[in-house]
Amino acid sequence: MKPIVAIVGRPNVGKSTLFNRIVGKKAAIVLDTPGVTRDRNIGDATWAGIDFSVVDTGGFEPEAESGILASMRRQALLAIEEAEAVIFVVDVQSGILPADREVAQILRQYTGHVLLAVNKVDGQHQDPAVGEFYELGVDRLFAVSAEHGRGVGLLLDALAEILPPYKDEEDDDTDEIRVALLGRPNVGKSTLTNRLLGEERMIVDSVAGTTRDAIDSVLELNGKRYVLIDTAGLRRSRGIDPHSSEGYSVMRTLRAIERCHVAIVLIDGPEGPTEQDARIVGMANEKGRGLILAVNKWDLVHKESKTAQNYREQLELKMPFASYAPVTFISGLTGQRVSKLLEMVDQVREAHRFRATTGLLNRWLQDAMAKHSPPVVNGRRLRLYYATQARIAPPTIVVSCNDENAVHFSYKRFLLNQFREAFPVEGTPVRLVFRGKKNPFDMESEE
Repeated sequence: MKPIVAIVGRPNVGKSTLFNRIVGKKAAIVLDTPGVTRDRNIGDATWAGIDFSVVDTGGFEPEAESGILASMRRQALLAIEEAEAVIFVVDVQSGILPADREVAQILRQYTGHVLLAVNKVDGQHQDPAVGEFYELGVDRLFAVSAEHGRGVGLLLDALAEILPPYKDEEDDDTDEIRVALLGRPNVGKSTLTNRLLGEERMIVDSVAGTTRDAIDSVLELNGKRYVLIDTAGLRRSRGIDPHSSEGYSVMRTLRAIERCHVAIVLIDGPEGPTEQDARIVGMANEKGRGLILAVNKWDLVHKESKTAQNYREQLELKMPFASYAPVTFISGLTGQRVSKLLEMVDQVREAHRFRATTGLLNRWLQDAMAKHSPPVVNGRRLRLYYATQARIAPPTIVVSCNDENAVHFSYKRFLLNQFREAFPVEGTPVRLVFRGKKNPFDMESEE
């Protein structure tokens, strides 16, 4: 499981800008308005050979007791609880404000590592003002400019020294299959877990958000061992009551995805797929986990001649990036089709660990090019030389070519579709990586 780094601080100190700088893309909305980041943004980063996840918390106002600021404060508190390290961001231009002192007071209760980033230090004339921030009682202080990148490398060097190493799942030789049950609050995750286990191990209640933490349960069936990870449900941020614990669910859902081999995303059958469902599925897809879409409460859905087919089309429309995931229609309450769910888990896990020989991969590549030749880009034809598999979980295929920048997304999609037709990989993401390499026998490559 990747270590998690939380970025905290009061509004408008530059947390989102620093987040973007670390993960290397514009993942957070950045405007010159306090509190514009309304929810966590989560991204992956690598520095000095250390892989980690970064969480950009919402604005942090310790005195807020209601409204959006209170919700963001509670989310930031959870980030502190769950993270291996915290980057506390302050603004050199405004100096130390009372809110900074209160954030620092809260962080004194945190047992992990805290790095203080004094942001917006854009020139040497501001360096003397940095020293006053030692007053906040943090040992390690770094003067940075998140916008221009100044000092961020030194901050990340220190971060890499304190983070635990990440164990890649390909090195995981366990025989057990870890299955995360994901979904919005009150979609029936605990009920499904109880049905699978055959006993009432979870508290099942009609009130959304009854499950307060990720809970592991072990199930042994037909000589196989499954670890079921039941999680608190995810709800879009504007639906979170700032006085409840629902705001605590995103971080733990991320942890569950990091820990699992296969993610089962439950979707409320009567309600239909939502944007939040797509967000959860997207998190599992980005993390490269095996994926099953389980439409729950199917017993409560009014059926017509093509109800299931129409539902599949809705899912395809809402989340086309996960069209590889098998879909099943179940009822955790009545047990409808639940008995087949673990069989699907087995199949998806096998696909997730699929490995093909180099010979098979190159026959696939040649067949695909015979059906659709690589395109010509700027008067030069894309040439694909050979394919090898770099890793499993998920299957990652490296294709050597003359110019990786000439691979149009439409041709990459064509190759992915051809790969799925050729190999048994339903339920797992497949990564295609293109690496440019000049062919010494290709006269065109010398031009």
